Amino acid sequence: MARRGAYAKGVAKREEILEAALEVIAREGWHGASVKELAEAVGLSQAGLLHYFGSKDELFTAILRKRDEVDSRRFGGIDENPGIERMREGFVGIVRHNAEVPGLVQLFSRMAVEAGDETHPAHAYFVERSEALRRMFARALAQRQEAGELPEGVDPETLARIVQAVSDGMQLQWLQDPSVDMAATVDAVFTLLAAHSPAARDI
Repeated sequence: MARRGAYAKGVAKREEILEAALEVIAREGWHGASVKELAEAVGLSQAGLLHYFGSKDELFTAILRKRDEVDSRRFGGIDENPGIERMREGFVGIVRHNAEVPGLVQLFSRMAVEAGDETHPAHAYFVERSEALRRMFARALAQRQEAGELPEGVDPETLARIVQAVSDGMQLQWLQDPSVDMAATVDAVFTLLAAHSPAARDI
């Protein structure tokens, strides 16, 4: 019983750390969110903070997973099958929200590059996340193709990769030029897909 109680307290403390980290990084930005600042936000030493995660990279990977969990509750989960319009609404909503939390976008982009190394703690996270997003997009796009509402000449998996590539690329452009409207650009991709559907050409 004591062991289970200690485990539950450990899980609760991890959640407290991750929730506080999201707020600190969103507020202070990537450069202002060192392990020291994150530890102070929850009343721990740096060593005490890393005790719950193992390393700085594992901590930041857990923060990204927590961000996905929070966004999923707010805008719709990637494991659901919401249909393309609901998917569009949720995905564009997340992109729009990202413009309000630049520190988290900085963290995501930096970690995405570093996770190209298969030994990096975030490698599996990025691979799994990308695959899950593509599956969701491809399912919804295939359904629209079958209904004659999207072009038939391109494989749904390829279309899903295009949407994902635009989203990831817009984040980099936005970090360099905050005046860029990420959400409007991503939304335009969905509009273009619908505009070139067989149904649209018959009107």
